[in-house]
Order: sequence, then structure tokens, then C-alpha cells
Amino acid sequence: MTQAFPPPRRSFSRICFIGDAFTVGAGDETALGWVGRVARAEWERNHDVTIYNLGVRGDSTRTILRRWRGECETRLPRGANGRLVFMFGGNDAKEGVATGVEVPIEESVANARTIIAEAVAWCSTLWMSLIPMSETQSYPRLLPGMPEYRFDNRRQAEYTGRYAAVARELAVPFLDLHTPLLHDPEWQHLTQAGDGSNPNAAGYAKIAALISAWPAWRAWFDIE
Repeated sequence: MTQAFPPPRRSFSRICFIGDAFTVGAGDETALGWVGRVARAEWERNHDVTIYNLGVRGDSTRTILRRWRGECETRLPRGANGRLVFMFGGNDAKEGVATGVEVPIEESVANARTIIAEAVAWCSTLWMSLIPMSETQSYPRLLPGMPEYRFDNRRQAEYTGRYAAVARELAVPFLDLHTPLLHDPEWQHLTQAGDGSNPNAAGYAKIAALISAWPAWRAWFDIE
């Protein structure tokens, strides 16, 4: 009797996801975050996807600028079908109660332009915006002595708009998640149900659904 094997998987790819707490999935009680969910959705569509989650809690564009290329080169050897996904900016736009904005917008935009310009010259790249944050609950103190931070979604929207302009300049697909989530009546509750700045599992599922349906994301896979 001939043993039946599943059909071969399509669209083999390695994808590095670079960002901060939102990328790593902080606050998600299932530990999947949006990265795990979008990858699982592609496996369910019969796509062979290897993911590398390179999110680091608290990272701003200053730290991502220094680290992203070396971390990705280790995981995307020559000849691999390598892809890059970036989501950052929330830590740039946060404001220390006694110290001011973490990374002023002009510096943040310059850092972002350098990162994304280098990325698109190397691999197929997608870029996603900041996420709305809670304006009433303090940012979690990750390390002893860390200052108290707070968020302003008008500032988050300003950073998102400036990033979108850079994306147009560099002709890289950019997904504005800030605008639809800010106007989603469930979002504030989902953020508060996580750790105050990062959403819970249901919030990450909402982000994953927006990304999975994004035409630029679908174009990576639905090519056959």
C-alpha cells in the first residue's frame, strides 16, 4: 500500500521581524504575538515560512540602527529567500516624565530612513507603523531605575505620518496600523487588558488580521 504524503509546501522563505515590544509580543498571554499568528496563518495556507523574531523590548531606532543588519545577516545567508519586516517607533515617541521625548522626531526619521534604505537595497522589505498606546497607564518599568514614561497618541500619529512619507520616498510598502486601531472602539480595552502599553492576545490577533490581509503582505505569498 502506497503511503500518502502531504503536498509539498509552497513559497519557502525566511523572514526577519525587527522591532520592539510589539514585535516580540509583550503582553500576550499566549506568547504568540502578531508575528507568531501571521506565520501560523501562512503555514495554514501551505506556505513554508521560517520566522526570526528580532524584537527587543524598549528598543528605539537608535538601538535598532546599530543591531539589525548583523542579526539579520546571520539568519539570512546568501541564496536564502530572505525577507525583512520592520515595526518600530513607539519607544522613540514615548516621553520620560523628567527627561522628555526619547528620540526627537527629526532624529527618529533620519534613523528610520537609514535603516529602511539599507534594508530595501538588500532584501524584499515591508514596514509597519507605530501602534496606539494607553495614555492613562504608565509604561512598564523593565529595569531598576528606569524612568517613568507616558505616551501621547497625537505624537504617535505624527511619527507614523513622517515614517509614511519616508516609505513613499523609498518606495517601500508601509502599513498604517495606528489610524485604524486608534479608531477601533475595542482597542483601548485590549491594551489595558495587556500590560498597559502592549495589548493582550486578542489585541495581537487584531493586528495579525490587519497584516495578513494587507495586499503587500499577501503579494509575498500569493504568487502562484
